Amino acid sequence: RALLDGSKTQTRRIAKLPPAPMTLGTWEATTFGGPNGGTNARGEEIPEMAAIWHTRTGETISCPHGQPGDRLWVRESFWGCDLPGFGDQPCVVYDDEWTGKDYSPAEARPWARKFGRIPSIHMPRDCSRILLEIVSAHVERLNECSAVDATAEGVIPDEVRQISVFGATADERAAIYRRAAVAPYERLWESINGADSWAANPWVWVIEFKRVAV
Repeated sequence: RALLDGSKTQTRRIAKLPPAPMTLGTWEATTFGGPNGGTNARGEEIPEMAAIWHTRTGETISCPHGQPGDRLWVRESFWGCDLPGFGDQPCVVYDDEWTGKDYSPAEARPWARKFGRIPSIHMPRDCSRILLEIVSAHVERLNECSAVDATAEGVIPDEVRQISVFGATADERAAIYRRAAVAPYERLWESINGADSWAANPWVWVIEFKRVAV
């Protein structure tokens, strides 16, 4: 729903990093490619890409979720009557459209009657209605998420009582409003990734995108 109404324009995914040496070095954000960044075997300039590298081993990992300009199609849970390959008139009822009244099992194909609500992982490409284009990608620590970033993740900031900011300094007010925006995203993150996953402060890939016409 946040993608559909345009309130979600970022997503974060934990960076899966190999075990680092016990001593020396650390992981750091970086990029590679771009102007003066090298060429491929055909002599073509390598586009600038988001990456993370280890200062001891030199190992460099590019963002596995895509780079600017790449397009991503979104899967959703849905209710199906007919899908491409099963009939001439595909009929898909998406979860946010489901009312319990606009889907008749008696009119559905046997496989749809059997499965009813179909998990997003099984949505065919032809039934996707959301297409995203990556605008930017980088890596950072999870706790670096700002108030603007949290809002771009599609969450609604907690309400700030004016008494909380009365008499506060500019820096204190900024911290209060940042906390109000980030706290809902922290709760969402832990509901998905488990308790204490926010406190673990892992490296995450930050993907910013825009919705484009399918």
